[in-house]
Amino acid sequence: MSTSTPRSVVLERLAYTLAAPVLAVAPNLYPDSPVNAVVQLAGAAGIGGWLLAARPETTGAGRKILRWSPLVLAAAIDTAAGHTTGFGPWGLDALLAAAWAAAGLLVMPFSRHTRRRHRPALAAPAPAPQLQPAPAPEPTAQPDDGADDLTRSARLMWERAGNPGRTHIVTATPHPGAQHDITLLLRAAEPGRPITGLTEAAVGAAFAIPETDVACAPVARQHGRQGGPGWLEVHLTPDANARRRKTPTPQERWTDKVGSPKGGAPGSELVRHTRDQERGVTFYRAKMADSTESPRIDLAKVCRGLDLPEDDSCVFVLIDGTEFLISAFDKPPLSAIFPATRELLTPDAKGMYVCGYTITGQPVKNMVYQHDKNAAAHGLILGVSRSGKTQFFAINMAAQSLNGQVVWLSTVRKDEKTSTLGKYIDRQGSNALWMARSLRAAKALCEIRAEMPWPHDGQAHDYKPGDPRCPYRQLNVYADEFMTAAQDTDFGEFIQADGDDLTVTGLKYGIGFNPAGQSPFAHNGFSTEMKDNLRQNSRPTIFNMGSPAATRKAAEGTMENAYDVPTIPARYAQQEGSAIERAMRGEADPENGVSTGGVAVIVLDNGRAVLMRSLYADFDTDLSTLFPDDVNRLTDHEIAELTKRGLWFDWNEPVRPGEFWPEPEEDDDGGSRPRGKSAKGGGKHGGKPGSSRPEPQITSPRQALEAIKSLSSL
Repeated sequence: MSTSTPRSVVLERLAYTLAAPVLAVAPNLYPDSPVNAVVQLAGAAGIGGWLLAARPETTGAGRKILRWSPLVLAAAIDTAAGHTTGFGPWGLDALLAAAWAAAGLLVMPFSRHTRRRHRPALAAPAPAPQLQPAPAPEPTAQPDDGADDLTRSARLMWERAGNPGRTHIVTATPHPGAQHDITLLLRAAEPGRPITGLTEAAVGAAFAIPETDVACAPVARQHGRQGGPGWLEVHLTPDANARRRKTPTPQERWTDKVGSPKGGAPGSELVRHTRDQERGVTFYRAKMADSTESPRIDLAKVCRGLDLPEDDSCVFVLIDGTEFLISAFDKPPLSAIFPATRELLTPDAKGMYVCGYTITGQPVKNMVYQHDKNAAAHGLILGVSRSGKTQFFAINMAAQSLNGQVVWLSTVRKDEKTSTLGKYIDRQGSNALWMARSLRAAKALCEIRAEMPWPHDGQAHDYKPGDPRCPYRQLNVYADEFMTAAQDTDFGEFIQADGDDLTVTGLKYGIGFNPAGQSPFAHNGFSTEMKDNLRQNSRPTIFNMGSPAATRKAAEGTMENAYDVPTIPARYAQQEGSAIERAMRGEADPENGVSTGGVAVIVLDNGRAVLMRSLYADFDTDLSTLFPDDVNRLTDHEIAELTKRGLWFDWNEPVRPGEFWPEPEEDDDGGSRPRGKSAKGGGKHGGKPGSSRPEPQITSPRQALEAIKSLSSL
């Protein structure tokens, strides 16, 4: 059936026919005519239409550009005609205008592209409806590649969502044992283009699952398949995540609650999870995913993430580089008692013996001499009263005695345990005067041993531990409550000065100094030189210092670099029930505390602090099973030389005249006054005017400083 020509087409053809002569004649005969300006403005409008049509977000750009092209071409012809002489060579202006009109008559851009369909003629009857055969199915976007039903179903859902990210599903692989979990292999729809703009939310919307159940992963290149940014692997795991939220595995719980950015150990991953049923402990071994990062562990947050009780007596952390171990015990492991035996305390060829056990059951060793430095060993033992210091004295002295060494012990006050130890060692005393005499004698032994000839060549040599040719035994001088003794009014400065000297010079002559107290800091008697020498030539052992903060501070004061220091609470008390429920019922908290006496932090050679429980020496029984049968003594030559110097006698005697201070001398009036004192008296040891107490001689910079302070206070 024919149709009538639309009126818009007739009018458009008429406009082209009438406008063509004007375009050819007006620029040549009437250059200043307004017609030329109108044509130029129309061309400018056409160019504006082109620019709007060329925007990226505009659809149908080609059709719109074609629609505006008559106006732009008309302006171009008008401009060209205005710049030619006459009608141009061979009548070029007229030829261009005629070509423009012919193109418009044939193309009819405006009417043809604005009307969706031609209206039928008004007089034409409406066609009778007729049955049409069913249209053939449209071909699919992708050819049939033999995909399985799951892949085809996934492609249909993907295409219904508009192919998110301009991607195509290559394969859909189901997860074993899951009804809805699948893995999609995607590639970009256009070869050579990377996949961009694809989000978990877009994938979740396509398959009607939460975006938290979607995970995207890069695809590595494999044999027979490409990889790179044009490929992507998407995991849809609604079933697995539902199970993971209800009953997660230890690996999943660690990833979600501990290793996450807000977890107790961010950036870590679980390596192994084991259970030792016999010992009642669960181990979580983990490492940092990035080997350049150091573990940052919040133990309380780790416990909450692993659903463990936040109990510092049952949960411990051990850090080793980028790896760390979380040990969760059923009962406090350090509440057990480890009896000391002679087998454990007998030093080996390198002078090492077992002094205690860690939370993991590993033996901790201490040294009676430094095998690697070929020298004696110092010792530093810190802790408050009843923390286990004297117990540690016992096992340390037993190990040294079993190695054939001599032991002296001095304390500020007498007590039962130190008196018991005195039966098994060379010498023991219980006041500041005794400590001052023992340190002075040990200092003199350095001079004596420096001149003692060795039997094999008759020459003097430095101390060599374990060498049977050495003519003397190693001497270990213990000074309990050294901080209190160093502040004694009468003998404190002698104790501190000789202690400093002994820590510096004693090692090469086989003399080790073992001070003990409640502070390792200079203002409490430990000078910087003493602390540095003790730290470098011993394994400092810090028992409970009264609070976790004080224990940590004391341990850090003995370490070259401040590592993480374990916590020692006042008592080990397991949490029972809910504190909130007990508060609501008005019930008292359970009293199930276990003493932490004997638990200590020992600083090993690499600067790492380890929590241990020292071996237990029962003072209520016979300690002879720990010590050798015979007490080790000094040699006769050493005793004779000390006797010549007036330093070997009963150190419990009162102060001998002129022993520490010069004897008092008479003044002009017949009275006695301290040597070197003015008539006004004063000073630390001078006493009041006319006092008979002698004034100490100034033999060290420390004494000189005290003398200056006393003079300035006059």
